[in-house]
Amino acid sequence: MCGVTAIWGGNDTALTGQIMESLIHRGPDDSGIASWQRATLGHRRLSIMDPEGGRQPIFSEDKTIGIVANGEIYNFEPLKEMLSISHQFSTSSDSEVALHLYEDAGPNMVKDLDGMFAFILTNGQELFAARDPVGIKPLYYGSSGHRTVFASELKAFPGRATNVREFPPGSFFHTRTGFRKYRRIPQAEPEEWPIDHWSKLIRETLERAITKRLMSDVPLGAFLSGGLDSSIIAAIARAHMNELHTFSVGIEGSRDLEAARVVAQHIDSIHHEYVFTADDIKHHLPEIIFHLESFDRDLVRSAVPCYFVSRLASEYVKVILTGEGADELFGGYAYYKDFDTTMPLHEELYRSVSSLHNINLQRVDRLTMAHSIEGRVPFLDMEMIELGQRIPSRLKIRRLRNETHVEKWILRKAFEDLLPAEIVWRTKEQFDEGSGTSDVLARIGNHFMPQTAAREYSDSHLHDRIRNHEEAAYHKLLCEAYKDASTILANVARWEEDRIYELPNKADAGDGK
Repeated sequence: MCGVTAIWGGNDTALTGQIMESLIHRGPDDSGIASWQRATLGHRRLSIMDPEGGRQPIFSEDKTIGIVANGEIYNFEPLKEMLSISHQFSTSSDSEVALHLYEDAGPNMVKDLDGMFAFILTNGQELFAARDPVGIKPLYYGSSGHRTVFASELKAFPGRATNVREFPPGSFFHTRTGFRKYRRIPQAEPEEWPIDHWSKLIRETLERAITKRLMSDVPLGAFLSGGLDSSIIAAIARAHMNELHTFSVGIEGSRDLEAARVVAQHIDSIHHEYVFTADDIKHHLPEIIFHLESFDRDLVRSAVPCYFVSRLASEYVKVILTGEGADELFGGYAYYKDFDTTMPLHEELYRSVSSLHNINLQRVDRLTMAHSIEGRVPFLDMEMIELGQRIPSRLKIRRLRNETHVEKWILRKAFEDLLPAEIVWRTKEQFDEGSGTSDVLARIGNHFMPQTAAREYSDSHLHDRIRNHEEAAYHKLLCEAYKDASTILANVARWEEDRIYELPNKADAGDGK
């Protein structure tokens, strides 16, 4: 994982250097700049693959084309074997595969990549950039006079570029043809098969997704909240590793800490935990919001424990596995229970997965990178997403005879023999709930903004759609974090927007995420 930047339309190493400085947390290990008359590339490196020899930009054999990349290409080994027939590789980095594949196949090469990535390459006469289909790795672009500026995070742009937008997932950009969509989130109709059939497919597909994400030349671990998703990932990863470090955080006595201990003992991981306090949250919240680049209440609430667990993990590993995507694939959030468990829920789950790129995936990327570690998300493997679309929604949210609902039922059934029953059938809690964070944040809002001032503040920022007193405090902290926060605010996404169907009870949709 790294920080990338590029300028198209001029040679500007000074501006590139400034942007790279704002992204140093994404790549503290190394940096590199390359320039042509019409283009400049910049890279901040977090060394994961080929730590000694994979410095970027990486160049073609004749030194005419350079690439800067962020993320991991999981199928780089078979691609490298194929490309080695006609190309001489200078590194063992997976990023070099993208460069030579582009030389041979042009823009359509992105269809052959399996991974999470955002990369930019140029020969000085034209520029090509691409982002993975789910949007796991970030990329943004904006204008600076006649030039186009690209960078990994929004914080790189204030004062340096205007009209900043998110680079759309599953798209590429070429200076000759503009933007093109090359791949969409897999979409499939539900199929009818026995439960044992689905359980077997889920186990096999997720194990493939996890094992391919164990690719690393540096230490790798797993977040472990004690919830279903992270526990499954940790258990499967542990089966493929001699030792696995797991990490958990929470308020003293929180349910996540207790459950994570049970799982860690069950799978025999090397377990680490950090107990944070209300004072810790007060002290670090401005920094958390600065890195998050959002004031959305739900995102901030989950960002707090993500910040502390990422900080803890960074003391031991450089790569981390995390469970994002399982709730959207298998119906984990409370508000899903209000949908008819046929096509309405099926379509809403598809929309949820398609919307992750600038909500939960933004949170995972920013908070892990704030501590210079790389987060990997096995549930969002393209094969796993396609499988999730084929499973009927009634198997995801199971209505029992007593009229209760069990979320992610088929996922629980698929792994009920892998983990203790108290973990497999533990009631779903969001990260902020299980860690105890949401309760603390609800109490400390007055520390940052008196409740009496919140309404007046919200009224003065109507265009930002501030929902309540707590969110007003986060908005204020975000504005204080930047000399000009307008670029950040213009790109803030909201979880509850654009839902396909109206729910019967939406008094405060944010509480039911």
